[in-house]
Parts: sequence; structure tokens; C-alpha cells
Amino acid sequence: TFAQRYDAPASLVYFDVDGFKGVNDRYGHAAGDACLHAVSERLTSNVRESDIVGRMGGDEFAVILVQADQATAEAKAAGLAQAIGDAPVLFGEWSAPLSVSYGVRELSADMDPEALIAEADTAMFSHKRQRRGLEPR
Repeated sequence: TFAQRYDAPASLVYFDVDGFKGVNDRYGHAAGDACLHAVSERLTSNVRESDIVGRMGGDEFAVILVQADQATAEAKAAGLAQAIGDAPVLFGEWSAPLSVSYGVRELSADMDPEALIAEADTAMFSHKRQRRGLEPR
């Protein structure tokens, strides 16, 4: 892993676009695609060249932050979420605010990739529930 190879921490941030299904259902897939493009663009323009951004499928994105422990990654994830939500998505005459929920997990030397993704996904759903007031912070 990165942590082993470079003797430095790295973390995974797992993002989910809030309300994405509603955008697709109400405005169509082209509007949904505009949302996905905006999230991708805002993520890639707000991370370092050494970080890795990828779409996991549907409305989920992952960012690997190199040289970032859990606390550093949590702070960066909050900043990325803010950057994503700073401007609405524009699609023709339609515009809508964007927001994301996220989960963060620091990579450990012995963690397999599937477990890391599962833990970050669980943390993301916990964050989503907290934002909805369904779970204590």
C-alpha cells in the first residue's frame, strides 16, 4: 500500500451525491449527468496532483488523499464538500444546488481494499444520517 511503500499515511474519502435519484427522475438523465460532471470537476480542481479521484459508480466518488491521516482527511473532505456545494449546477434553464455526504477512512497496512471501501461507505451513510438529523454527531 501507499502507507507501506512511502511510510506516510493515506486516506480514502467516499462521496455520495445527495438527492441524485430525484434529479434523474425529475429532470432526466442529461441533468443527472451534468451533476456528475460538476462533482467530478469540482473534486479534481480542489485536490493535489498526487491525489487520486475516481467515480465508483452511480453517484458515488472516491478520493485517495496521499500523505493525509484521518484528521487531515476529515478536514479536507469537509472542504471538498463545501467546494462542491459552493455553486449550483446549471443545465439549460434549470439549476439546482449540489451537496454530498462523505465518509473517511485512513488506510492501514493490513486492510484489504474491499474492507477499506466498505468502511468508508459505512462512514458516509452515517454522515448522511447525521446531516438528516437521524443520528447523533
